[in-house]
Amino acid sequence: MAVDILLGLQWGDEGKGKIVDVFTPQYDIVARFQGGPNAGHTIVFNDQKSVLHLIPSGIFHPNITCLIGNGVVIDPITLRKEIEELEKTGIEVRSNLIISDRAHLILPTHKLLDRASEEAKGDQKIGSTLRGIGPTYMDKTGRNGLRIGDILSGDFLMKYQLLKEKHTHILHKLYDVDYDLNLDEDAFLAAIEFIRSLQIKNTESFLYQKIRENKKILAEGAQGTLLDIEFGSYPYVTSSNTTASGACMGLGIPPSSVNRVYGIFKAYCTRVGSGPFPTELTGEMGENLRQAGGEFGATTGRPRRCGWLDLPLLHFATRLNSITDLIMTKADVLSDLESIQVCTAYTSGEGPTMEIPYDLEKSSFSPMYKSLPGWNTDITQMSQSMELPENLKSYVYYLEQALHTPMSFLSVGPDRDQIIEM
Repeated sequence: MAVDILLGLQWGDEGKGKIVDVFTPQYDIVARFQGGPNAGHTIVFNDQKSVLHLIPSGIFHPNITCLIGNGVVIDPITLRKEIEELEKTGIEVRSNLIISDRAHLILPTHKLLDRASEEAKGDQKIGSTLRGIGPTYMDKTGRNGLRIGDILSGDFLMKYQLLKEKHTHILHKLYDVDYDLNLDEDAFLAAIEFIRSLQIKNTESFLYQKIRENKKILAEGAQGTLLDIEFGSYPYVTSSNTTASGACMGLGIPPSSVNRVYGIFKAYCTRVGSGPFPTELTGEMGENLRQAGGEFGATTGRPRRCGWLDLPLLHFATRLNSITDLIMTKADVLSDLESIQVCTAYTSGEGPTMEIPYDLEKSSFSPMYKSLPGWNTDITQMSQSMELPENLKSYVYYLEQALHTPMSFLSVGPDRDQIIEM
């Protein structure tokens, strides 16, 4: 079995980029399997911060093949900008990056539709990043989309024009909005020319051959399990499958090739945008967590909502993904607290339960908390598990028992070197 999967267990922003960057030297290929430029994977090395939106987080390691799979939706403008900015810093991208010919394209009109749809919802907004992700996936499932492979055909401009006309008709008739498409369209078509020069392949065949050669592949997810289109807090979700099963569909790999599934979560919870958040802290404690953890969106810059760890949701995500290894990030953010609250169950008139309600937003359930002692110690310079304070070890052990899954790694700071193998 040649494929390991690494994905988020919460509402995204768990620190996947850093962990992929740390894990990459053990692999031959790092592959993104879903999402689009709404992802923001942050990597910090020697106090230098980089944010990736489309390119897999293994790109900072030479001689590693980075692959954008068929399940990803690609904004050519964003991809071109990301490649050029990495190249300015001396990172080799083009020879190490492969793009699936089946990945769908985000058009400028997709972004216009995204914005118009979100504004039309009024106070019912779902918190879209307005990157055109949802409308692109809608065209994909509606069998109208354009794919990367289409840009290599002689009739691409005709196909583009037909889809653009469909979108502008919707914008006029359904939303009645004013817009200027010229600037974005010029940049889009220039970026299409740029992408034609990159390595575009039948990536499912490429990966099949690499699996036969027993090459090691790391499948990198974007967003988090609780934003999955099927099992997340619908409708406040993303438009793709963020779970382990989504990796098989988003890369064209067989389930039998999967070995380990790493699940990443923060020592507390965060969420960007609208949607239910049972353990949210809206007062001073929530603001303290936000500032201590630097909880502002890597893609949008929006402040993240913060709250205590939610074990029912975490147990659900761990079970759904068949997680073999847990990875906890941002333990250092809780280092100043005398005590830490953990939601252990939900309660209503029928008593405690670990089950997730069908409609989490409208349910009458409320979180039940257990108080655990904090470690009140700076852990950012620690590099071995034996150095960790006893109360942090107890916190880790408590979570392992509750989730029936071992904790393999603990992140104690933002830098790629600030990670401890447990």
